[in-house]
Amino acid sequence: MTGPILLIVDYNLSRIDEVRHLRDHARERHGATVALIRADPTAADHSIAEEVINLDPLRDDFSEMGEKLLGERREHIRAGIVFSDNAVRSGAELLERLGMAVDSPQLAEGAFSKYRYRLDETRVADLLAAQRIMVPAFVEIASLDQLRHFAREHPEGFVVKPTAEGNNRGVVVVRPGDDLTAVFAEVLPYLEGGVICEELIPYRREYSFDGLGSLAFLTEKISARGRYPVEIAQVLPARVEEHERATLERAGRQANWLVGQCDGPFHNEIKLSDDGLRAAIVEPNRRPAGMKIWSLARWVYGIDLHHRWVDTAFGTAAPVGRLVPGCSAATVMLGVGSDRPFSPHDVAPGTDPFADAVQATAERCGLAPGELTVTEFSWLSIERRDLHAVARDNADFAAQGCIVLRGERVPIRSVVHTLREAWSDALDRALALPTPVRKAR
Repeated sequence: MTGPILLIVDYNLSRIDEVRHLRDHARERHGATVALIRADPTAADHSIAEEVINLDPLRDDFSEMGEKLLGERREHIRAGIVFSDNAVRSGAELLERLGMAVDSPQLAEGAFSKYRYRLDETRVADLLAAQRIMVPAFVEIASLDQLRHFAREHPEGFVVKPTAEGNNRGVVVVRPGDDLTAVFAEVLPYLEGGVICEELIPYRREYSFDGLGSLAFLTEKISARGRYPVEIAQVLPARVEEHERATLERAGRQANWLVGQCDGPFHNEIKLSDDGLRAAIVEPNRRPAGMKIWSLARWVYGIDLHHRWVDTAFGTAAPVGRLVPGCSAATVMLGVGSDRPFSPHDVAPGTDPFADAVQATAERCGLAPGELTVTEFSWLSIERRDLHAVARDNADFAAQGCIVLRGERVPIRSVVHTLREAWSDALDRALALPTPVRKAR
């Protein structure tokens, strides 16, 4: 490889389209090729980068090995970005070794380990309390006895979750009277990587503080209620009062300081009190938000944060003014109506349940033609999977869709709930249709 190189350190396979988007901009704007580091790369990885290096970011010697494997090419590396939670610390260490501008490797572990982040919060608990930011009680557990002990100390309920998992995997809300043996069985697969119990944050509303560098915006999260608090939608712009915005931004920036974020991306999940004066961090992330939130920002604010991330890494990002929304948008998670094995191949050819659901939603909400449009739709997997009607994590959904709403007559949150109901009906119809019989030739 000759000429300038953009080094991308790891990514989650579900976000391959975003990596392709980053690569295309690096080529067109900076004349750069892309080198990708990833564990056990596949043909898909080789299709999005000129060079792919097989190296696991969770290896203890990742940064040293990465530096060696890059060898003579290091003099051509002009910019680098880290695009996964697994690589947030080790990837930053590698970029620092290569002389790249990068956010703090020393503080990055708090953006990977939920346990480490709570420890970091505890160190500055007085400072956070002065900013009306709650620090939940927590403990790392490795046995059923430890789980029971925490339950006795928090009889009102608590949360059990893996220390380093995304997509709400393994997160269980424990209520008074729940079977703790069953709860422990659910988190047993995560024990090797670490499991923590956390005091329930007594705030109902949840948002995220998203952005890149000093550029930030608020996203409103809609979550399921009950035992599995999975995300069912993300909405932009967030509907908040000015004092609520101040609280969320204050909490979000405090989280960034604790995990060492300065110039790079962030996605900090935050709960907000009913009076809007107090907040608590659910978890921080030093990566772009999932659930297409950066795509929502492109449609709502007219800014491509993926492009800006590459430009920031190359040191050429231009100043940007205040973000002003031009419409509303949402990413909506779409499930199945009953517990069942499911594959997109089950959907009858020629049917489009998402388009049907969006049309039905527009009719039920009294929207004019063009007010509600589809921007993206994707099945989460083409493989056959056993899905639950009550999703236990974000991998328990069949698909996700993105919509844009123009006009303010109907709140987009109402549209989201109507769309999820309409989807269930539309999918059931598409699954019930008989497969057309092919005529013999």
